[in-house]
Amino acid sequence: NASLLGILQHPDGTVLKQLQPPPRGPREQEFYNKVYDSDCCDNILLELREYLPKYFGVWSPPTAPNDTYLKLEDVTRKFNKPCIMDVKIGQKSYDPYASAEKIQQQVSKYPLMEEIGFLVLGMRVYHVSSDSYETQNQHYGRSLTKETVKDGISKFFYSGCCLRKDVVAASIQKVEKILEWFEGQTQLNFYASSLLFVYEGSCQATTVRLSDVTLAEKRRVPKGLLSGGDVLEYNNNIHVINSTENGKIEASVSKGLSKFYALHKKACSKRHHSQLSLKVENLEQDNVWKTSTCIMQEHLNGNVLPQLEKVFYHVPAETKESANVEVRMIDFAHVFPSNTKDEGYIYGLKNLITVLQNILDN
Repeated sequence: NASLLGILQHPDGTVLKQLQPPPRGPREQEFYNKVYDSDCCDNILLELREYLPKYFGVWSPPTAPNDTYLKLEDVTRKFNKPCIMDVKIGQKSYDPYASAEKIQQQVSKYPLMEEIGFLVLGMRVYHVSSDSYETQNQHYGRSLTKETVKDGISKFFYSGCCLRKDVVAASIQKVEKILEWFEGQTQLNFYASSLLFVYEGSCQATTVRLSDVTLAEKRRVPKGLLSGGDVLEYNNNIHVINSTENGKIEASVSKGLSKFYALHKKACSKRHHSQLSLKVENLEQDNVWKTSTCIMQEHLNGNVLPQLEKVFYHVPAETKESANVEVRMIDFAHVFPSNTKDEGYIYGLKNLITVLQNILDN
């Protein structure tokens, strides 16, 4: 089953996606190699990189040199409570070379694909009120009709107490950028490829815009964070990366799970990883820990915000201003050279934007 792929979390901030059997796996590898070729000077492909996870080549475990994994950026890593949705885009989820049997199988899975142009493969949403995640698998997406698809997708933006219109608006902007790219290229057609949406589900202080000093003061950011251990934990994720650069795969191995839930499992286990590495002897030599101590010190001097800014915010200022949302294209086992616009994918993107806009307006 194509969806039963192992995705492993590497301590260096990447994920490892096991290569599918030929021809799909080699085709996906070839796609990434082409887009990320260091000699690439094609502006279409160079711009495409903005919409993909970063690619770091392939990797094989020393114990099983024939097992090949794509080494990709973990798009969920920077989030504290990542909310994730995987949406397959296009009017056909079978490629031009598919057998009649394969076409029949794909169409019967979701007969509305042609009409709706996309399919929700799964989602995982953090509910603030209950401090828990709600997940929906692909049966949920396949149950959506033209009439219910808007409500079905709005579930992803509902945090248990409110509709995150800021996230919907930011998502529309990101999808529109991808649509612009598709409108301007006639060299690649994508089938059975997905968009991965990720946003921050928690409203903890880590997501407070520090430029808004009064808000941070109102919420007593430093004290609450330190007593809750969040600063230590956040820093400690950095520590995990440093302490495992020898490349030991201390990974949450999720073979036998669909790639989507493997991602979730990994996101949940991130906290677990960081606590495992909280060994006292490491802390003493860990500069990041010293930074936390220095926050405590600064807090006493009443000058905590600049310090927090240093620890938390390694992201450019403009990303903090709008909702922190990632929309990336993933899954490229069925990408083919072309000399026409990818009308099926464009149709799906436009329809998805319309649905998102309706969620925003109503």
